[in-house]
Amino acid sequence: MIKNCVAILLIFTSTRALSQTYISLAPSLTNTAGTIADKSNITIELGQQWDVFSLGLDIGKTTLSKVTTKDTSNYLELRPSLNVFQQGNFTNTLTIGIGYVFGAKENLLTELTYGIEYAFTPKTHFNVFFGQYFYSGRVSASNATFLGLSVMFYFKPNNGGAIIKPSKK
Repeated sequence: MIKNCVAILLIFTSTRALSQTYISLAPSLTNTAGTIADKSNITIELGQQWDVFSLGLDIGKTTLSKVTTKDTSNYLELRPSLNVFQQGNFTNTLTIGIGYVFGAKENLLTELTYGIEYAFTPKTHFNVFFGQYFYSGRVSASNATFLGLSVMFYFKPNNGGAIIKPSKK
């Protein structure tokens, strides 16, 4: 038992040593019907990045409109991301996600997002992203396309790369 605990501790420590922690704030607009507040949503993500791969836990709201009954707009999502291509300070990102919308009839949330990230400084990055949310429940399903802008702060400088890098001539 002690050997297993030590092994788990060593694995956890080594993966943390090779990664960096980030926090991200991401407001966005969906193409659904309604007012600007109905179309607006916001997320906060806390995660780890290992070179080209990152894994974040995202909490957010599917709408910022005023709720008069039970609030079914809060969700929790697991979001793995991949830095696909990098050129200078720009990176092309691909994110998939799966989550749960609390209290909603369509409570399963899946996501597919693409983005263009700009490294403003080694610790601060901006990302213009677009994608689609898919909501699924027992008797109904729906989807919404969205466009947003995120600001990401790394707690230490980002040294991540990309899967595909242009060759140097």
